[in-house]
Amino acid sequence: MELRLNVQSSPHVRDRISTSAIMLDVIIALIPATVWGLIKFGIHAAALVVISVASAVISETLYNFAVKKQNTIYDLSCVVTGLIVGLNMPPEVPFFVPVVGSFFAIVIVKMLFGGLGQNFMNPALAGRCFCLISFAGFMNNYTSRMSVDAYTSATPLILLKNGHEVNLLDMLFGNIPGTIGEISAICLLLGATYLAAKKVIDLRIPITYILTFVVFIMIFGQGKTTNVNYILGEVLGGGLIFGAFFMATDYVTSPITPLGKIIYGILLGVLTGIFRLFGKSGESVSYVILISNLLVPLIESFTVPTAFGKGGK
Repeated sequence: MELRLNVQSSPHVRDRISTSAIMLDVIIALIPATVWGLIKFGIHAAALVVISVASAVISETLYNFAVKKQNTIYDLSCVVTGLIVGLNMPPEVPFFVPVVGSFFAIVIVKMLFGGLGQNFMNPALAGRCFCLISFAGFMNNYTSRMSVDAYTSATPLILLKNGHEVNLLDMLFGNIPGTIGEISAICLLLGATYLAAKKVIDLRIPITYILTFVVFIMIFGQGKTTNVNYILGEVLGGGLIFGAFFMATDYVTSPITPLGKIIYGILLGVLTGIFRLFGKSGESVSYVILISNLLVPLIESFTVPTAFGKGGK
């Protein structure tokens, strides 16, 4: 009896989990932070998030139509990108700002480089940073008509940089100024727990990132190395939790090897410490992740193991 073998190209082992299922898990994980942000900041913030998501979906649809490619919106990656762009907006920016941010993220960073899996940096963060540079006045205004009586427009990071203490409970529960999705550490950690439980993210990156950052500020904190309020305020403040669990772990722009993930996390923590302690601005997570994205190919070149049978004398 003749045995016929059908040999195909790799990969030979496939997972049943689809891209759309992973993206749906990310959307579900972002629901607590999104809902809390909308409760705190009101209807204008809700409109910003909806407009951001719609702009991302429309941008990808129109691009695919223009270049005569199959529409790729059904993998939900553009929805995740638009949602993250929207959650990174201050609550009172004009509506055109998230439109520009989502367009830049989808068309310039993602689609022009070949679509999902080909982008060299996180599209949502690139969109946010483009808005930070282009509309600095709007993007650094954290006041909200819905919350004027609750707190001032000074973010916790600004207070820490000026030598003040912060209310850690307010930072945990989201009674602080900031972007729509970053204010409540508990809501973000709930979402991160869901992603970890579903094995959507690898905890090596966020844990290494946060621990490295803590060690860095304990060493170079300029007299605040044992100040628990200062250390926890730096961890809970700004976009560190949001970035560590939801953006630094992006499959496309983070290393694939275990050692590479740890090196990547250390790089993120050191750069964030340098920017926050010695930079003019208190916040830096978006820029740090984008810079680190650019170094991922270099990290992987040193950490990808040699294939069996190769590399010997």
